Amino acid sequence: MKPRILVETSPGEVRVAATVGDDLLDYAIWRPGAPDGVDDLYLGRVIARMPAMAGAFVALPGAEGFLPDSEGGDAATGGDLLVVRVTRAAQGGKGPRLTAKLAAEDQAFGEIASGPPRLLARGSGAVERLADQHPEAPVLVDDAALLAALRPTLGERLTSVHKVFNGAVAEQVAELTAPAMALPSGARPHVHPTPALTAIDVDAGGAGAERGGKAATQEELNRSVIPALARQIRLRNLSGAILVDFAGMAARRRAALGPALAAALADDPLRPRLLGFTALGLAEIVRRRVHPPLHELLAGPHAAALAALRRAEAELDRGPGRALALRAAPDVVAALHADPLVLPDFARRSGRSLPLRSDPVLAPGTWRLEPL
Repeated sequence: MKPRILVETSPGEVRVAATVGDDLLDYAIWRPGAPDGVDDLYLGRVIARMPAMAGAFVALPGAEGFLPDSEGGDAATGGDLLVVRVTRAAQGGKGPRLTAKLAAEDQAFGEIASGPPRLLARGSGAVERLADQHPEAPVLVDDAALLAALRPTLGERLTSVHKVFNGAVAEQVAELTAPAMALPSGARPHVHPTPALTAIDVDAGGAGAERGGKAATQEELNRSVIPALARQIRLRNLSGAILVDFAGMAARRRAALGPALAAALADDPLRPRLLGFTALGLAEIVRRRVHPPLHELLAGPHAAALAALRRAEAELDRGPGRALALRAAPDVVAALHADPLVLPDFARRSGRSLPLRSDPVLAPGTWRLEPL
């Protein structure tokens, strides 16, 4: 069956799903007013060389990026102006990763040698990225303005539709927001992100009780979980160090799961690698960091602000004559003002503005809609 790219929009946010039938293959969130910056091209100024870190820190507008020696940092000295491209988004409290090795089409930018650090060219968004990964897939978009913006790059692949996420797709997307996954076998893997790594704990749950806990059935259960684990790692964009604690099996026997786990990871475009198993029996996986993981995108005041606008738009659609205001914690209001596109996008889509009421009594990240 041919894959499709489904593009669902709400004020300030675009959710992109690559599907085959009703099954998710890939999923990404794109916020045009606050993009993650991957593939953006900048003029940056070298702040300092850091030989101990094998790289240099580079000043960008509003941020500091890191340029490894292997990507051109070895020739940099403090004060140098460099044209650099972002290869990894800021995530996990660290700034963006950069390269000074420009593609042929970017060589003209290399002649720029003066002025303050600034953005030279914006990288592509999630729609184009998933369309590149699935070059034969038609792209279905539910917003006419976005479709028009995508027309120069995606052309005849685009189709305008009223609703793109059906019930099955919407349900799978919603499941990605929860730390636990419910599998048909009854097992429940739990995802626990930390600053250093992501731990996945496989809980046998009712499946373990039904199977009696014997060694052979424990191995069978864990093998049945592996395809879903690999799929969730890809859909949630879990990256960096990932440790998996399988259910029940003795540590010395878990290495038998290695070939199946490596095979399940092989289809992932980021090519995660199974490094082996620790003495405690934890599977060690490393997956390249590029875009922020889904759990980071869904956390914080900006995510809360976009959820508030999504709800407000839905409420206004149900009652066209209603007038609403948004009362929110100061960090949520600040996030809305920091995104230059989100409030104009809400006004375009709904035909009205949404008055904001900053309320310091509310807990950070919280909000409520109220009649105007």
